[in-house]
Amino acid sequence: MSHHSLEDLEVYRLADTFSDEIWFIVSEWDYFAKDTVGKQIVRSADSISANIAEGYGRYHYKENRNFCYFSRGSILETKGWLQKSKKRNLITDEQFNNLFEKLQVIHIKLNAYLKFIGKREGNKGDQ
Repeated sequence: MSHHSLEDLEVYRLADTFSDEIWFIVSEWDYFAKDTVGKQIVRSADSISANIAEGYGRYHYKENRNFCYFSRGSILETKGWLQKSKKRNLITDEQFNNLFEKLQVIHIKLNAYLKFIGKREGNKGDQ
């Protein structure tokens, strides 16, 4: 799992595409929904890829890992906002299921990336 650039990281690409999808959905909501749930879900979804990127740019295993933990927290926050969006009839059941499944994949891939970072840290020591 060698990566030469951030864009080579599949989990980053998936998270970035996911946040764009959330943004486009929220952009269709009415003002009140955008101003309350919309801003929160866009921020949490954007934070997933943003934290992966920031950690990747640190070039230090421990910092990279910590930013991935922040990203994982943002995944769970986004899941919560998705559930609220569904309960408040802002998204359809089909949209919810589709987006939730994409988040599950991102979550699994982020955990795999964290495992990879841990192995690299163990092999190279604290740099």
